[in-house]
Amino acid sequence: MKDISYQPAGQFENTRFEKIHNIIFNNSVEASLVVAKEIADLINSKQQKNETCVLGLATGSSPVRVYEELVRMHKEEGLSFSNVMTFNLDEYYPMKKESLHSYYYFMYEHLFGHVDISEENVHIPNGELSENEVLQYCLDYEKKIRDAGGIDFQLLGIGRTGHIGFNEPGSHLNSATRLITLDYITRVDAASSFLAIENVPRTAITMGISTVMVAKRVVLLGWGQHKAHILKDTIEGEISSEVPATYLQKHQNTTFILDTEAGSELTRNKTPWLVGPCDWTETLKYRAVIWLSNLKNKSVLKLTDKDYNNNGMSSLLIEEGPAYDLNIKIFNKLQHTITGWPGGKPKADDTHRPERALPTKKRALIFSPHPDDDVISMGGTFDRLIEQGHEVHVVYQTSGNIAVSNEDALKAAEIARSLTSEKAKLDTLISSIKNSDSGTPDSIEIRKLKASIRRSESFAATRYLGLPDENVHFLDLPFYETGTVRKNKLSSADILLMEGIIKKIKPHQIYAAGDLADPHGTHKVCLEALFESLKNLAKESFLKDCWVWLYRGAWHEWETHEIEMAVPMSPDQVLKKRNAIFYHQSQKDGVMFQGNDNREFWMRVEDRNRITAEKYHNLGLADYEAMEAFVRYRF
Repeated sequence: MKDISYQPAGQFENTRFEKIHNIIFNNSVEASLVVAKEIADLINSKQQKNETCVLGLATGSSPVRVYEELVRMHKEEGLSFSNVMTFNLDEYYPMKKESLHSYYYFMYEHLFGHVDISEENVHIPNGELSENEVLQYCLDYEKKIRDAGGIDFQLLGIGRTGHIGFNEPGSHLNSATRLITLDYITRVDAASSFLAIENVPRTAITMGISTVMVAKRVVLLGWGQHKAHILKDTIEGEISSEVPATYLQKHQNTTFILDTEAGSELTRNKTPWLVGPCDWTETLKYRAVIWLSNLKNKSVLKLTDKDYNNNGMSSLLIEEGPAYDLNIKIFNKLQHTITGWPGGKPKADDTHRPERALPTKKRALIFSPHPDDDVISMGGTFDRLIEQGHEVHVVYQTSGNIAVSNEDALKAAEIARSLTSEKAKLDTLISSIKNSDSGTPDSIEIRKLKASIRRSESFAATRYLGLPDENVHFLDLPFYETGTVRKNKLSSADILLMEGIIKKIKPHQIYAAGDLADPHGTHKVCLEALFESLKNLAKESFLKDCWVWLYRGAWHEWETHEIEMAVPMSPDQVLKKRNAIFYHQSQKDGVMFQGNDNREFWMRVEDRNRITAEKYHNLGLADYEAMEAFVRYRF
């Protein structure tokens, strides 16, 4: 296991591009365990000296696994928090402590409610103050930190605006704890938790930049592809108030802890040949040539020796020979990823095709995290598989009920009421919908209604594509059924449901969402459920002939060098895919979980599919209307 050094970060330099010490781990779980150990070691060290350990703590999804490990260490290894004093970074304002959205609630749910920390040693900004109390409260908060001797260890996350705490763009280096207006992007990112952006508070109380900068040790956590660009700007860019996290370049003991996806845009990872000598694996050669083609705005076959030599890739030519030979090799590899036969082309030589020719008729199992990801992400491929005679099954892993607005639920309930003589039960349901708010979970009855809406929309879309109803399956995985955006952990019940449907279908192909950037994490959990199920079923004979293809959702697409199967679509097929998406009416016209793109799903996915096709064309391949992209998961 990697170790994080206490040495000042200024003594480290990963590459000449990087201005902040950072460590990249394979995944966020591994990284979180290491961070938790550093915190635990600090607590124990302070205890041995009979000193108070002052922790600055963050909220959000990034530190959750760190807190879980600290709780485990408390319960199983005797880690005591009796000498710990904490100061949280921020809190929405106004915000009641008992609200599901409050950071007070978050901290007690994930940490304080499970360890032996004294209530008087916990400090979380108070979102219940009157406006005329806020200024003095912020001054007192700063004084409490100073009186405690300053923060020994400050844990941070980072927002897409580059904010740390709620220090939004424009925050000054000398800023202290204060009331701040939240950036629109920050509110958009929080909208999924609040079920709509209009429910997100416009202001918050936050520690200032200067408060963070005097901490003795700072560790910032960054997980996921959607944080990659802002982390690159922070680590490699110039210090600017427009990206407040860049101020940490001035801190002498800061480490950024990243997972692979979050660190993917750093120069040493994205274009290592610009950093120094590199090991030219086949994968790296492929990526580098595609990068060079895009950089020079030339098709692959037009790249010259000079292009390679002038862009840090001369060693590649020494290894591969002249550009002409390398270009043809890469062009052929790109060409072989394109197929109009996602289930394999019958009676064809499949040596250089993405999929096997046999068996001619395959059982294809499409896993869809929500009841529309199938048509949004791979609607064209879905349609092609049916048209080409394969036995297609679609499995909706969750009910998707949380994404149905109360307005749509109310409309459905009122229609149902008009069609029945037994109106009392529906009157109660209608009243419950009208009186519900974003701070409390939906009742079971409301959740069932919303799930029924999603289910009926799914049947409408699959029938339009020609799929028999008996080939449509709804798992309603239990982890999702909380009535709130915050979900439970995967359990054995979830895995058993996944294993059951896989064993029932015995697929030759599995399609699943490999998109880890959705705003509320359901895709990631659903993918983990699939991977765990495949591991448990590894001895099943039918899995030896099963290939797994990963698609991406509405938020992110595979990079060209990652794509292993690209399925072209004609203009008519694009229109058919759009129509299938339209059947999911509750997800149109102001969908609840937009992410950072205000367009409707059909618009953004059409644009994404068109851009994928354009990228292939710019590399010198055929000019298609659109393409859906897949990466094979080898288990």
